[in-house]
Amino acid sequence: MLNIAIIGAGPAGLATALQLHQQGFRPRLFETVSELKPLGVGVDIKPYAVKELTEMGLYDAFRAISVEAKESVFYTGYGQEIFGEKCGRHMGYEYDQRFVHRGHLQMMLYKAVQERLGAEAITLGTRCTGFEQDADGVTVHFDNSANPAAPATIRADIVIGVDGIRSVVRSKLLPESSRSHFSGITLYRGVTVMPPVREGGTILHIGDPIRQGTLIVYPIQDNVDGQGNQLVNWVIEQGEKPQSEEDWNQEVGVKEIEHVFDDCQLGFLDIGEMIRNARECYLFPLIDHDPLPQWSFGRVTLLGDAAHAMYPRGGNSVCQAFVDARTIAERLATIADPVEALKQYENDRREKVNWLVLASRGEGPEVVRRIVEERSGGRPFDDIEDIFPHEEALAIFSEYHAKAGMKIPTGKDSSQPGKYKSVFAVNQ
Repeated sequence: MLNIAIIGAGPAGLATALQLHQQGFRPRLFETVSELKPLGVGVDIKPYAVKELTEMGLYDAFRAISVEAKESVFYTGYGQEIFGEKCGRHMGYEYDQRFVHRGHLQMMLYKAVQERLGAEAITLGTRCTGFEQDADGVTVHFDNSANPAAPATIRADIVIGVDGIRSVVRSKLLPESSRSHFSGITLYRGVTVMPPVREGGTILHIGDPIRQGTLIVYPIQDNVDGQGNQLVNWVIEQGEKPQSEEDWNQEVGVKEIEHVFDDCQLGFLDIGEMIRNARECYLFPLIDHDPLPQWSFGRVTLLGDAAHAMYPRGGNSVCQAFVDARTIAERLATIADPVEALKQYENDRREKVNWLVLASRGEGPEVVRRIVEERSGGRPFDDIEDIFPHEEALAIFSEYHAKAGMKIPTGKDSSQPGKYKSVFAVNQ
């Protein structure tokens, strides 16, 4: 039985522990914070990631804390519809697509780890400070000042660094990777309690990325107040603020952004009112790290944001981490040599995810709004088909979905694949 240490108990680290447990392992997790709390805002869990949660036996628990995605619709900054598609089972996928509060997802996974592996499997208040490895294993060092009862040093057969965008494990393996890539864009992320929008399972993509910026809106909790209202997550991209600290929890006000989308007339949503009624709003710089040339170094490897931090465009960051978790568990279960297993895990995953890192940096599927604004000259249009045919939009989404690991079901792909030049080609 391999002695596996997982550094980090975010959603990705917890999912890795559960996948390893399903393969017969009993990993240990080490987390910096002294108490796990349901922090964060919304995340979009794609069908391929819902598949992973389902196969972990967590679908019912996940369904209870999330909202089913029914449709995804793109609008200009004036509120004109560009493109729409169904989501999850409504599109023909085998699994749902669902929206959820990141903190609620983390606590669900945390509870499952405690139930299946035991409370002793997770050690809190231990910040990894470094490690050394030899032919037989890895020695990991911790700052345990926040939890003196925890060990200052452990020994493991392998170590999986799942410690996020500011990964200590990654910085030790690849010191040059510590430099982050700032997009020049700052995100305002907020949540508002409000009546359901459209069908109550819609994700809206709104705005002129040149003139206004971008607004993404979707619900993450049903009947949050017992009166039928939803908790709605919204994200605004703005390009004028300087880079700030890499911290999701910088709480700010909304005065700077409450009037940004006043030109957008949707009929079914008053954007300014939604922003002004925010229950909370956080500031975060849009940051990623350049794709890594290597994840696995002997008995130590990387997973999730530590391996492939990407802009939250297209909703693939947490989802790809869930695939990482299943892949590494399968390789360790089927390949006797753990060093070789970690190499195979990297071979299976790194190139695919690196493509998504760069595609997300280049706007991902949100690029369709920029295409329309450039072709229309930033003015309202009479007929979207005259400037951006549905067939062309479908070709873009077909390519992106396929690259993310969720090819549109048969019969839904573009009728003329290859007719349109890839808008993602520059990122490959």
